[in-house]
Amino acid sequence: MDALGPSAPGAGLGCLGCPGCRWGMAVNVYSTSVTSENLSRHDMLAWVNDSLQLNYTKIEQLCSGAAYCQFMDMLFPGCVHLRKVKFQAKLEHEYIHNFKVLQAAFKKMGVDKIIAVERLVKGKFQDNFEFIQWFKKFFDANYDGKEYNPLLARQGQDVAPPPNPGDHIYNKPKKPIGTAVPQRTSPTGPKNTPNPARLGNVPSGILRKNSPAARNGGTEADAQILELNQQLMDLKLTVDGLEKERDFYFSKLRDIELICQEHENENSPIITGIVSVLYATEEGFAPPEDDELEEQPPEDQDEY
Repeated sequence: MDALGPSAPGAGLGCLGCPGCRWGMAVNVYSTSVTSENLSRHDMLAWVNDSLQLNYTKIEQLCSGAAYCQFMDMLFPGCVHLRKVKFQAKLEHEYIHNFKVLQAAFKKMGVDKIIAVERLVKGKFQDNFEFIQWFKKFFDANYDGKEYNPLLARQGQDVAPPPNPGDHIYNKPKKPIGTAVPQRTSPTGPKNTPNPARLGNVPSGILRKNSPAARNGGTEADAQILELNQQLMDLKLTVDGLEKERDFYFSKLRDIELICQEHENENSPIITGIVSVLYATEEGFAPPEDDELEEQPPEDQDEY
């Protein structure tokens, strides 16, 4: 069964944080069991695409959080600043940014649903399907039927879903059977095992360092061009490997941050030391666009 109720004491008093807003607080929805009222994955996708004029093909593509932000704008106009939403998000830290925007909207509207950000951004079907099922019930309980132009609201921006949900940050090597420790991706690894997708964008002529033209007395300029093209391909493969390794360790640091947040009230000197290292900055380094979010206590921004 699903229970509906006012979100918090003072529900119905209206939003105090947005001048000009005329909606009251949200009606909360509590899903206590799986019911036959839930839509299938295909019907759910059709609802999302029709409502927001999107072209999602998989439930997993909701992991960017952008669609939920726009749904909140549809339900409670003005509670989300859509210019802060990364509609073209393709990396995990961009998904996290969008869910922080969503969390801020939930807090403003008194929605007490806990968003499992660290699970949703991984792009797994089950986690994202369960959340969209809850969100559909929440939408139905709060939508008043007013007209809404999603393209106009996001100023014509395309919402680009992740190309490969669940594998959008890095492609971790397959772990050998019986091995518990994740393998490290070496920056130079792709040189020996080229990524076919990357090579597909390279002109075929540069895949052979010594082409027939160079072997059969081609000009010195042709040979130099081939050599430079080969170097360019090597550099692209190296960058690809570095990006994968960067994102791999970013994910690890993010997991450490979440563990620290779970124990931040214990006043542990070890946790405090770890957090100080995680948040330390260097001269010339600017943190990623968290300052764009509305000012609110840090614990509210990172409340999962």
